Amino acid sequence: MSKELMDALELLEKEKNISKDSLFDAIENSLITACKNNFGKTDNIRVEIDRDNCDFKCYADKEVVETADDVMDPMLEISLDDAKKISKKAKVGDMVSVSLNSKEFGRIATQNAKNVILQKIREEERGAIYNEYFEKEHDIVTGVVQRFIGKNISINLGRADAILNENEQVKTEVYRPTQRLRVYVLEVKNGSKGPRILVSRTHPDLVKKLFEQEVAEIQDGTVEIKSIAREAGSRTKIAVYSHNPNVDAVGACVGVNGNRVNLIVDELSGEKIDVINWDENPGNLIQNALSPAKIVAVFADPEEKSAKVVVPDYQLSLAIGKEGQNARLAARLTGYKIDIKSEDSG
Repeated sequence: MSKELMDALELLEKEKNISKDSLFDAIENSLITACKNNFGKTDNIRVEIDRDNCDFKCYADKEVVETADDVMDPMLEISLDDAKKISKKAKVGDMVSVSLNSKEFGRIATQNAKNVILQKIREEERGAIYNEYFEKEHDIVTGVVQRFIGKNISINLGRADAILNENEQVKTEVYRPTQRLRVYVLEVKNGSKGPRILVSRTHPDLVKKLFEQEVAEIQDGTVEIKSIAREAGSRTKIAVYSHNPNVDAVGACVGVNGNRVNLIVDELSGEKIDVINWDENPGNLIQNALSPAKIVAVFADPEEKSAKVVVPDYQLSLAIGKEGQNARLAARLTGYKIDIKSEDSG
């Protein structure tokens, strides 16, 4: 062991985020393996490493027997005369630690020790990367489009690659190599070749997390996102509530001249976002959710989770929306089945 090894361990700890203590443990285990391979596969071998300078010593704990003739296995037993050379107080039946000459390991044993160390370093590095991204599960991260794997996309997140599956891609978005994207981390699994990270551009919580990042009032808890409904690439409705009567929840999320919401719209490639006020009264909430349509009346049944909505005839198509999108998103946002009728239909 040497100063060079210590420098290497400190570099690994700094650059790879691998604990130096865990590397020392790996080295101890590898040296024990090397000792056993060289001196015999016994369980009485141990290694002590000076963690300040990387000097190490190998020992075999041996039982003291009466004479050399009583030694049945030299790796497990030692005669009393030889034991007294190590400790004058040794007596039959004691255990003494006998230093092993590590230089006798030989090339094969040394290579085996090296391989064990390298394997441990790889395992620790994979573990460190897994822990780093596991902490980001259900959060958003920034990545770079790397390459296409069939219809899936590899996204480089820095220390690891993630997979953006076809069904997690927004149909209206065009992805290009080197393009920077913010993605929602769906799942992080620990695999034999490192963490398997699945990300999404379609998940509603991508929008939620973007608002949490951009809106200070959400970060400090003044404004709360109560519900969100999204059709990725087209439109999102988000219901917000202010815990401070002096703070306008919608205004905080939209920002001055729409600067906050526009940043999110740009990140989502132009996806429309409706920010509405949350209301505990289901009738009021449904009316807000159907914005921008004007509503005449809402008859909500909280037990059945259904509502009948009456709108002016000229507002019917607006309330329903193109291909039913406005009504569909309002239903998801409120959790109510919504039946919209025009005022003239009776």
